[in-house]
Amino acid sequence: MNPVSDPISLHPYWRKCTTCKNHIQLNQKYWVCSVSTCNRIRTDLVFCNLQCFDAHVPVMNHRDAGAFERTAPRSSSPQIVENNKVKKAEKTDKPEIKASSEGVDEILVVVSKVKAYIRAQSGMNTSDSVSWILTQYILKMTDLAIEKAKSSGRQTLMERDF
Repeated sequence: MNPVSDPISLHPYWRKCTTCKNHIQLNQKYWVCSVSTCNRIRTDLVFCNLQCFDAHVPVMNHRDAGAFERTAPRSSSPQIVENNKVKKAEKTDKPEIKASSEGVDEILVVVSKVKAYIRAQSGMNTSDSVSWILTQYILKMTDLAIEKAKSSGRQTLMERDF
């Protein structure tokens, strides 16, 4: 089909269905997989209907997967396709850290050890975003401990400040 005469390609759309490659229009319902590996930034699978979702389950070898209904953005999203050309905005992988320690842009925990601890304690997997949340907690707790040490007239941060 000629892209110029295709009425769908003349209108901006949000994304394409992972299975059938049909357009998911702005403000249209779509489905995402409940399995975390399908929802990562690099994979980020989306489906235009439940049949497309069902088609991906055996391919991905999911044992127990569900579909969550979502709605595409109403307008201007990070990725809008116009006339078959993709315009992308920069995505950020990490949440904004709201502690007073500005300029901290690295993880302050050893991710592999945190993941190993969580697996040993509960048998659970750990999402990639957990490391940034833990960093945020560390920064907030450290800022509070610094203020406590300052109010005590000390220049050394001690265990009791936490």
